[in-house]
Amino acid sequence: MARGWESKSVESQQADALETTSQRKPPRTPEELAKAQRREGILLSRKHIVEQLQTATNPRHKQMLETALVELDARLAALR
Repeated sequence: MARGWESKSVESQQADALETTSQRKPPRTPEELAKAQRREGILLSRKHIVEQLQTATNPRHKQMLETALVELDARLAALR
């Protein structure tokens, strides 16, 4: 009996997998992929700067990081 239940579960999982693959979004264009990569790069840089800003002690360094953060935020806004 356990084996029958298991096979039904597998069938259900396979049916669900087929359903989700048929509902996938259409492939993105090269321009969309490039834009997504730029956005991910900016987000990664932003995360790094925020981490540095949390540990920075020199006021000049903090100011430089804050300026960089504003610039990255502007770039993100331009990508939308």
